[in-house]
Amino acid sequence: MTEACETDFDNRFTRSFGFPAEKIQVKVKDYLPDNVKAFISESPFLVMATCSSDGRCDASPKGGKPGFVRILDDHHLLVPDVEGNKLFQSYLNMDDNPHVGLLFFIPGISEAVRVNGRVSIVDRSILGQMTVSDTVFNPDLERGLLQGVVIEVEEAYGHCPRAMNYSDLWNTDKIEDRKTHGPHPLRIPARPTAPSN
Repeated sequence: MTEACETDFDNRFTRSFGFPAEKIQVKVKDYLPDNVKAFISESPFLVMATCSSDGRCDASPKGGKPGFVRILDDHHLLVPDVEGNKLFQSYLNMDDNPHVGLLFFIPGISEAVRVNGRVSIVDRSILGQMTVSDTVFNPDLERGLLQGVVIEVEEAYGHCPRAMNYSDLWNTDKIEDRKTHGPHPLRIPARPTAPSN
């Protein structure tokens, strides 16, 4: 392990539990490598993590057709904002603190891709002729494209399959059983709360 790598990853946790293997250290890039771009171009789903300047965090799912996140060049991504619940938690955070983390998934693939960087919120005109039907499979109601987020990449790398394997997330038998037999946790009727005194 080189001295430079040790310096880059030197913190109280690595001093307690050990440094990452060198192959893991060198996979973290400050641009989008070709394999990362290929993964993003096939990904229909990501989670966007944001945080306000006073530490209020939000993790927001974003989905669409594979390639709905546009690769602008080796250093920039464009995430279109399809009209949603209009709570705008992520956007309030990004207005306050431009740092963002993206985690990309492809169904059936246990690896993921992580991208960290700084964002600029851009208006609808930057999206050009892009439409909702270009972006998502099943638009509900009358959804529009409101704006977009351009991410300037600071870190990009593939994430190992361990978490997916531990969770057995893509097990098709379990997925089919859940679809067939349920229950759907969010659709279980809530128990009535006792009136407060």
